[in-house]
Amino acid sequence: MSPFELESVLIEHPSVAEAAVIPSPDPLRHAVPKAFVTLVPGVTPSREVAADIFSSCKNALAPYKRIRRIEFTELPKTISGKIRRVQLRALEQNRRATGERGAHEFLEDEFA
Repeated sequence: MSPFELESVLIEHPSVAEAAVIPSPDPLRHAVPKAFVTLVPGVTPSREVAADIFSSCKNALAPYKRIRRIEFTELPKTISGKIRRVQLRALEQNRRATGERGAHEFLEDEFA
């Protein structure tokens, strides 16, 4: 599954400025799509915004392609402005290994 397709759906949402999708380790599914999202100015990270983004993705994507986790954060970038996905993957691997969650992280299961 290409992250490009998922990122394209995410940035269509009016609250999303930028997004990067990476695989997040999952004990049941091996890995699930997780989106790191930067919100547009004036929108603050909240449960309501996460629910709206999950809903938007649910309507636009097949069930097996849906994003299962969202974290609102500034995206790490290289000097040339590319998103450092390797840094996001390492952060996510470490968090899942220790059981931590991001400060503004939401799981799709919380909204079911």
